[in-house]
Amino acid sequence: MNDGRNGSVKQFICIKWGEKFGPDYVNRLHGMISRNVTPPFRLYCFTDDGTGLNPDIAVRPLPDFEYRTPQRTRGKWPKSRLWGDLGDVTGVVLFLDLDVVITGDLDGFFEYGDPDDTILGLNPNTPLEKMGQTSVYRMRVGKLAPLQDIFRADPQAAADKYKYEQRFVTRNAPGGVKFWPRGWLAHFRMHCIPNFPLNYFRDAKIPPRARIVIFPGLVNPPDAIAGRWYEDGDHVSPREHLRRAFNGQRRESFVKHMRHYVRPTPWVERLWRE
Repeated sequence: MNDGRNGSVKQFICIKWGEKFGPDYVNRLHGMISRNVTPPFRLYCFTDDGTGLNPDIAVRPLPDFEYRTPQRTRGKWPKSRLWGDLGDVTGVVLFLDLDVVITGDLDGFFEYGDPDDTILGLNPNTPLEKMGQTSVYRMRVGKLAPLQDIFRADPQAAADKYKYEQRFVTRNAPGGVKFWPRGWLAHFRMHCIPNFPLNYFRDAKIPPRARIVIFPGLVNPPDAIAGRWYEDGDHVSPREHLRRAFNGQRRESFVKHMRHYVRPTPWVERLWRE
């Protein structure tokens, strides 16, 4: 069984549906993987549209989704398509969100723990709860299939109870879950951007042990490169940002506006490429 160890193929998977992320995100992901892993490796993209993808990326159709996606919750529940049968993709796989930035060696994500472990990131927003974070997780294909059965019975009830698919996985994964070593994953907003007021004067940094930087929330790699908090926003000087705060030209509370400032981040532009 392929587990990415002892010279076997390291298998990466991602999922792309709808129009939020274009093929450039997948192609950049493939490029970053290729520069940070010991071959052989393969990236499988499960998608409803493989147009524009690098020919080295293995395109696979989205697995059947036999239930209605919850409508009243924010979690990325379509990820549940990957919990069951993945066709010709078997063995151990490492899932990556499309908007991560790879900053270090990936081999350890296949070497850590037992091949049968389901391993997630530890969500920094809920440290006392020990909830998993599914931007980067490893599983043996099919091991999470029982979760699909639970979810299929009443998708909206499951979503209402757990709110996010990562909490659902954390609480229901057969055999439980484990977490990546501390520091391997860095949350861009929480771990890279300096705390207020230093965010106005210092660039975001890569934490020393970080191998992958994740971008949950409103700041994605293009926003970090441009130095903006919202995709439809624009970069402004620290002085202009402060002026907007005091003049009421803001979308959120005064405190959040002050904290939500990011300078243009050159290392994201340097690393986030094909």
